[in-house]
Amino acid sequence: MSEKLPRSMPIPQHSQPRIPRLADSQPFVDFMAKGWDSPQLTAPVDSAATQAAANHRENLSQAFTGQGIMVFAGQAPVRANDNFHEFRANSDFMYLINAQIETAVLLGHPTTDGHDFELFIPVPFAPGTADFFSNAIHGELWVGPSHKPLDWQRALGIPVRPIQELESAVRSGHFHAAGAVNATELGTLNAQDSPSLKRVLSQLRMVKDAWEIAELRASVNHTIDGFAQVLNEIPHAIRFGGERWLQGTFDRVARTYGNGPGYATIIGAGIHAPTLHWTRCDGPVSEDQLLLLDMGVEERSCYTADVTRTFPVAGTFTEAQRQVHDLVEKSHRAGLAALAPGKAYSDFHFACMEEIAKGLHDWGLLPVSVDEALSPTGQHHRRWLVCGVGHHLGLDVHDCSHSHYEDYQGALLQENMVLTVEPGLYFHAHDTMVPPELRGLGVRIEDDLLITATGYENLSAELPLDAAGLERWMAQAMNPAVRA
Repeated sequence: MSEKLPRSMPIPQHSQPRIPRLADSQPFVDFMAKGWDSPQLTAPVDSAATQAAANHRENLSQAFTGQGIMVFAGQAPVRANDNFHEFRANSDFMYLINAQIETAVLLGHPTTDGHDFELFIPVPFAPGTADFFSNAIHGELWVGPSHKPLDWQRALGIPVRPIQELESAVRSGHFHAAGAVNATELGTLNAQDSPSLKRVLSQLRMVKDAWEIAELRASVNHTIDGFAQVLNEIPHAIRFGGERWLQGTFDRVARTYGNGPGYATIIGAGIHAPTLHWTRCDGPVSEDQLLLLDMGVEERSCYTADVTRTFPVAGTFTEAQRQVHDLVEKSHRAGLAALAPGKAYSDFHFACMEEIAKGLHDWGLLPVSVDEALSPTGQHHRRWLVCGVGHHLGLDVHDCSHSHYEDYQGALLQENMVLTVEPGLYFHAHDTMVPPELRGLGVRIEDDLLITATGYENLSAELPLDAAGLERWMAQAMNPAVRA
């Protein structure tokens, strides 16, 4: 008989060794520092984007002469605990650099004829430091090889230095700060949060150059393709998944073409369509409903589209659905007709609202006359349209939204501005001021418009405006063989 092996004894709880922290083991740190090739990386920018950013810096330099400039890229916000959202650089920073570099800072030193710009970025946690393998947020073993200052300098054409050198670089002057300004950082730097710099940047960003317009065209085209793919998924959404299935469909398209959606995708079916920003998208989709789709692809450059159409899930509008859609279409066309360089920005707002007020009055929904409703002390029609009916569009979906009134709503339209027009009617299911057949109906039409020398160009014109045209477009989108 073989000898019985001794049974292993459990280690008492109080004497169990702790899991070692690898960063505390110098032999491990030294071992991890060896045996790594240097990956060949090319910074993810193209020459056209780099030239556009250089032009934008020159424009800012000429508009903000003699004053130091500091623009922060920002950091990814915390999602939960030690998990972060995906980083998206501040829009003012993107306008001037066109590269997404977390915690980077652009510095502009005033000179006699403009500014000398240099960029400060965090040095990657590469082999040779404990952070290489222990920092789960920025360590290269966790997130992949990162571009070094020299990589970015070659790509961007301006000096790029480690962020640790920023403090010494600002000792020689005072700087106006913009972008994702961090008050704590400003306290250690010779800088102040600058409304004047932010205003100048907003003024510059309102008028797009040829490169920006090309990016917005691409964004709109990709968005329209996303509309077709969403409509093609309606049968699946009806059977399972509902609104969220359609939201996921568009977001997949957006992440394939660009960074992702330019804003939280709105998929409103049935009684959710009247909710202006219905981003929860947790409801079902059924054939008797309207389906409001408000969607935009954000390109790699961060320029985004913002397009809305409202479709009948069944493929054809009911009489009540079409009644609402036809009035919104009439309002939309009136707004478009008010677009031209030299016209007041607010003209399209008043044109849209006048048609809405007249239509609601004809339906017997207004307790006052059309003139009384449209007066500043009336506005009764806006019970069913409390939001604005348009906005500037560009790096932000609501571009330059912190501009001064006189630069935005109080200004004149200029050639190469890009904006949306988006009237709608929103009859909530629990609104007893409207007849039962209209309750729970929501319709919005939104186009992306480029102001031209003589009027405007509708960048999203591939999507029809009229109900019959939408029915035909929907039928084609839901039949890929026909669409091809």
